[in-house]
Amino acid sequence: MASYYVNTKKQFNGDNEVHVYGCNYLPAESNRLFLGDYSSCQSAVTEAKRIGYNANGCFYCNKPCHTT
Repeated sequence: MASYYVNTKKQFNGDNEVHVYGCNYLPAESNRLFLGDYSSCQSAVTEAKRIGYNANGCFYCNKPCHTT
């Protein structure tokens, strides 16, 4: 299990990236929301979408969930 966060600030393409704790690109605390502990990035991205974010996995730490 890993701890996942969503970047509350949209990227230039409109996505809110989902990061795993420890990612070099994890946003500052003021720009992230804890999603929970999950066994896969798919579950974390699904949760971020459920609560209203245009979620996409981080290219660096959640490559299997990175789609744009």
